[in-house]
Parts: sequence; structure tokens; C-alpha cells
Amino acid sequence: MVKGYGFHTPVLVREVLELLDLQPGMTVLDCTLGGGGHSEQMALAISPGGSLIALDRDEAAIAEAKVRLEPLRSQVAISLLHIAFANLRQALITTSNGSSFGLDACLFDLGVSSYQLDSAVGFSFRRDELLDGRMDRTGSEPTIAELLRSITEEALTKALLEYGEEPFARKISRQIIKDRQTGNPVETTGHLVSIVERAVPRSAWPRDKHVATKVFQALRILCNQELEQFEIGLNAAIDSLKPGGRVAVISWHSLEDRICKSVFAKRAGKAPSPSGYSIAALSPLENSVKPELEIITRKPVVPDQLEINSNHRARTARLRVAKRI
Repeated sequence: MVKGYGFHTPVLVREVLELLDLQPGMTVLDCTLGGGGHSEQMALAISPGGSLIALDRDEAAIAEAKVRLEPLRSQVAISLLHIAFANLRQALITTSNGSSFGLDACLFDLGVSSYQLDSAVGFSFRRDELLDGRMDRTGSEPTIAELLRSITEEALTKALLEYGEEPFARKISRQIIKDRQTGNPVETTGHLVSIVERAVPRSAWPRDKHVATKVFQALRILCNQELEQFEIGLNAAIDSLKPGGRVAVISWHSLEDRICKSVFAKRAGKAPSPSGYSIAALSPLENSVKPELEIITRKPVVPDQLEINSNHRARTARLRVAKRI
């Protein structure tokens, strides 16, 4: 674990730097700036003379990272962008003033930051507050509470099943809609937690995490369109790599990892990965196009026990890396 990061503790830093094979003078992209932990280490690895582009949907993250990265501006060109993954392709064109350039390396560290879980509004079930949950609170996108005012029971159940893999999705959805219909719509995190606790039998509460964890994850993903945004951004980043350039993805749950495996496999000219199978074991696609990627990590790289002991949240992190052919 890298010490001294109050905003967010970056994970797998050593592994990321080694597998991206960063060298002085490179141009690199950090798609998930956060508090600047990974960006700082990447900037140090490409200095002197390198260029770092980093983006985030959260303005608080950009403000925090700007302070941390300021001392490195004399050694590395730094551009911090307030955008979502879906706008990545256009942002790179704008940053390069319309010229074509290639990235030497790119990193995605997905999910929600420690800061957002601990401090941002509506991300945590541990505080009773407004149910916001937006990563970008400067735009017009609806909050989780606003989504719950209009979503159908069927659509809500589908989201809890697909994005949270919540076995009691139907019961939870039915209670949320019932409260809304009786003039008591879900507006706060505490109200949502109480619904989940009532809908899930006490005997089914998990021992290793809060009973509302999957519901909050699902609604956050739905609110921010995280999976759709990630797939668009990952493909755009791969398209922007130079030959030999590398892309690394740190995922935190199976939904993110599944998208990463699928995109990597397809662009490596292999069949999409069935659940539980390694990318490396896949057979080539029939009538496949020329492969664009080489898979570097045959299996996902995970934190060692020392890092997990220092940062308990690191335990579910999974790192995959591929290289542009």
C-alpha cells in the first residue's frame, strides 16, 4: 500500500507499474484519477519528459489530485479532465489539438473510491443522508432517489438482479414501490437500508458484509451507468494505444471483470469468455478478424496478503493487462 493517501489508497501500484512497463518520455492515460495515487506513481515513472492525461467524473477528485500532482508539473506534462468514459475518445482528440497521437499506456481503476464511500453523499449505507449516489454532481443526471420515484418494479428488480446479484431483488423492489405508492418515497440512505433489512430474512443476512451492500452497489451502477460507460471507454482507450502500448484494468466485482475479459478476448481474436474460464484458454473466433491485442495476464493479478492487511478494501481487486499488437 502506498502511504499518505487520505482521499483514496491506490491498490496494486507496484504491479501496475511493472505490467504497464512505463519508461521516461511516455504518454500515459489514467482513466480513473481519484485522489491521484496511481497518477502520481505513473508520472514519476515517465519523468522526465513524459505526458500524463487523467480524467474523472468527480470534481472533488480532480481538485484533490491537482494539489498532489502539482510538484511534478516541472518534469511531466499533466492534463486533468472532468469527463466520463463515454467522452474519452473526443477528449483525447481535444487534448492533442486534433492531431493523431498514440498512448503508451492506459489504466482503469474501476468502482467507487474510498473518499466517495466515506464522505460523498448517498454512497454509503453507514450514514443516514440524502440518497444521491452520483459520481458527477455537477450535471443534470438524476440521483438514485429521483430514479426510484419513477422506475417500474420490473426494471428495478432487473437492476438489482443484474447489477447487484441480489437474491431478494423482487421483495426489495416491491417494498420500495409500495412505499412510493403510499406517499413515502425513498429519499434517504437510512430509509433504503430499513427496506432491505425488512425484506431480507434475518437468517439470510451475510456474515462478511452489510445486508444492503448489493442493493447500494446495484443502484449506484444504475445511476451512473457504470458498466455501459466502462465498455465504451475501454474500447476507446484500446483504439488510442500505439502498437506495443498496454492497457491495465483493476476491477472490483465480477460485473466489471466480465466486461474486461469479454473486450480483451474479442479484441485478441478469441471467443467471449464463458464464466469461470481463463482468457488464455479460449479458442480463436470463427472467421475472426486480425487480433489487435495480446493478453499479458493469463490470470488476474490480485493483491498479496501484506497489501490486504494494510488496506482491507484491496481484497476484491483484480488486475488484467493487455498489449496492443
